[in-house]
Amino acid sequence: MAVIFNKDDVSKEALKDSVHIQRLITPERVNSDSVLTEIWHIGPGSSIDFSVTHEDMGWAHVLEGTAKLLIENTDTEINKDHFLLLPNGIDTKITSSDGAIIFRAIVPEANRFDPNWSETASGLSCVDWTNEPVLNSEFDARKRIYMLTPKLSGTKVAKGEMIIYPPGTMASNHHHEGAEHFQVILKGAATFHLNEVPHKVKAGDTIYIYDYERHFIINDSEEELVFIEYFVPGVYKTTWATDAPICTWNPSGSNIKGGTPARDIAAHSSAEAHTRDDL
Repeated sequence: MAVIFNKDDVSKEALKDSVHIQRLITPERVNSDSVLTEIWHIGPGSSIDFSVTHEDMGWAHVLEGTAKLLIENTDTEINKDHFLLLPNGIDTKITSSDGAIIFRAIVPEANRFDPNWSETASGLSCVDWTNEPVLNSEFDARKRIYMLTPKLSGTKVAKGEMIIYPPGTMASNHHHEGAEHFQVILKGAATFHLNEVPHKVKAGDTIYIYDYERHFIINDSEEELVFIEYFVPGVYKTTWATDAPICTWNPSGSNIKGGTPARDIAAHSSAEAHTRDDL
């Protein structure tokens, strides 16, 4: 059955005096080694190794504050607007002048999920997700922004998107086959239905969902709900409940700031998202 837990219930482990890590998704917690997730607490003026091994795939985004990635002779400033595909096999450090909180995910032995995954060292990919196109739900006021796709990452190891639920919106009941996935709730509260049983969820929660588990979310609160959903691997089948409308997403023509998006994504359903070349 799906595992639901909040980051506030996970202890912090000291890596050094001013750097702590919370290990969220672990094999012990979810009985799977498909993906590991962590929250890094970087104290003001601190610096620490942030490297990913050759065999693994890693990505990260800033939850609070600002930081800098130091990779070879290059410094990259990052903030909450950035989604990072981390270099593998390259010495990487992270530092923060004023302190930062970073979410990081690692897929160990990534070629398990994509035979074309290369263990050759790759460079940093830093995408400003606020420039990415916003897609509108065909059936209600929900919005989707892709964060991790084959076009952005060059691999099908994982896929991820931010989804925004205004109050009163909901998805259709469905399940996935061929991938485990998890949702990280960034803002708000809602009711998560798992195999027709409701569970209250809130900001800070991780929801880890297995193959064939029927699920959907209703934002029955008065606040906007925002979460990022990741799949490992990034190729899978989605099946909707009988008579449930298939989630369909149409281009809004703008990014989340209301400006011109960095690229175009055509209308599509969630069922075909992982097969498209324009994502």
